[in-house]
Amino acid sequence: MALPKSIHLRFVLFSAAIAVLIVTLNFLLPQVIHEKIWEIYFFMVITSFLIGLLNGFLLKSFAENFFQIMVLAMILRLIASLVFIGLEVWPGMANIILFIADFFMIFLFYLVFDIYTFLANLRPISK
Repeated sequence: MALPKSIHLRFVLFSAAIAVLIVTLNFLLPQVIHEKIWEIYFFMVITSFLIGLLNGFLLKSFAENFFQIMVLAMILRLIASLVFIGLEVWPGMANIILFIADFFMIFLFYLVFDIYTFLANLRPISK
């Protein structure tokens, strides 16, 4: 079975797979899932989708600045993530280490997805 060609459909399928993984882990190993996991998940889904849209728009408009656009996307994702973690942890939270570990794992999943998408689209962009 081949993967769908549309990046948006791939993103939806990937996000659904992550949601299924979270539900499964929450059922099998509830001690490794923080109670705010869905806030983390939806933050990463929205952030990744918006940054993907921004990347697509900027790459269509300024294809010669490919490297700068990709670095901008990474910096925006990192800053947004740090702000989110700061806002969640600042008022005081139980089990901060578990929250940060869960956030980091979901962050890495979406980072790997972005790297995979980048590598898969590298040939068409290099025309």
